[in-house]
Amino acid sequence: MDKLEQQNLPVVVIGAGPVGLAAAAQLVARGIEPLVLEAGTAAGSAVREWSHVRLFSTWSELTDPAAEKLLAPTGWVKPDPDSCPSGGEWADLYLRPLADVLGDRVRTGARVTGVSRTGRDRVVDADREAQPFVVHVAHTDGREERVFARAVVDASGTWTSPGPAGGSGLPAPGERAAADRITYRVPDLKDPAVRARYAGRRTAVIGSGASAFTALAYLADLAEAEDGAGTHAVWVLRRGISGSTFGGGTADQLPARGALGLAAKAAVDDGHADAVTGFRIDAIERAGDGRPVLVAEDGRRLEPVDEVIALTGFRPDLSFLSEIRLGLDERLQAPTALAPLIDPNQHSCGTVYPHGHRELAHPEQDFYLVGMKSYGRAPTFLAMTGYEQVRSVVAAIAGDTDSADRVELTLPETGVCGGAGLFDISEADGSDDGCCGS
Repeated sequence: MDKLEQQNLPVVVIGAGPVGLAAAAQLVARGIEPLVLEAGTAAGSAVREWSHVRLFSTWSELTDPAAEKLLAPTGWVKPDPDSCPSGGEWADLYLRPLADVLGDRVRTGARVTGVSRTGRDRVVDADREAQPFVVHVAHTDGREERVFARAVVDASGTWTSPGPAGGSGLPAPGERAAADRITYRVPDLKDPAVRARYAGRRTAVIGSGASAFTALAYLADLAEAEDGAGTHAVWVLRRGISGSTFGGGTADQLPARGALGLAAKAAVDDGHADAVTGFRIDAIERAGDGRPVLVAEDGRRLEPVDEVIALTGFRPDLSFLSEIRLGLDERLQAPTALAPLIDPNQHSCGTVYPHGHRELAHPEQDFYLVGMKSYGRAPTFLAMTGYEQVRSVVAAIAGDTDSADRVELTLPETGVCGGAGLFDISEADGSDDGCCGS
């Protein structure tokens, strides 16, 4: 395939979430045809799985400028810029209309199972960059398809790969066997069936980020409700409690984020949750009645709990990229040049430096990880960061280097996803679900 033919191929975007759809809008604005491949049944499928959770970013920070221009002719009206939507509202009021405008450029029920260079595995150098990408797709109806692309932008996120409860980064012995009592997502306590599972029960909440704060606040609300008498949480932290444990509070530039930390603190102060610190889970055993018993590396054992909510971060799924030459940091699994800028040992959401195509580049030319996936295991992502990422990346794909290099971004500081610090003082391995991103 010659260069001209290759330039006429689409840019494949993996994932129809907020950042993937923003990438598509940016491509359309530059006259480049995108093809968005979404594994779920609708755009924003992952966001819809936490539709009950309210974001602490406002609408002013949750929409992409190129997407807004694409939506404008349809009569779309941006919601109140100062309000914070739920995940469901974000999906219904923004992601679904944006996907509708993009039309056939978005394919749902299309799971990417592999990406490579046409006729070249990762070992072969010869004429590599002259070959288009080939993307293998599995459809829900059983069909398999190959799609050829001039560039690939992976915005598939990390939602499908939650971290385990085990303190070593691996599932603790007994964790898989206790799967019937463990969830790795913030439960929707407005759902009657889910509510019944936690009402009047003793629940362990593992984690120290925004997701854990949300779960603690929800359980505290349930404890105060008529149908929730006896509901109690055990908050399991791998680190100790310090002045920064509950985030920025009233000093947070995202007020809803500060309020979330204060709600978690209130859950403890009001007696709805007990905090257990320095507890890194070594095993999960079963009591005689089948309830989980959490065992720490130092031998401490907690009293049996009825349920476990493990909110210990997410990881990128790199399994379908085995034939792509990636340059990843050995710790964070983020692009090598980006990792020092987002290291949670040093940075919070608000202290991440602006970055674009150069920091997101890999040895494989014209392949990019963007959005939450680009952050690897770092929990410091904000949606507006992803929008600026794809603006820069798309400019680079279009050959507009000047625009691609002109990266500008100002982020709100003092978040609950602040720098994690030292191992035995705070959690250095990431503890949130993407923190500020959702």
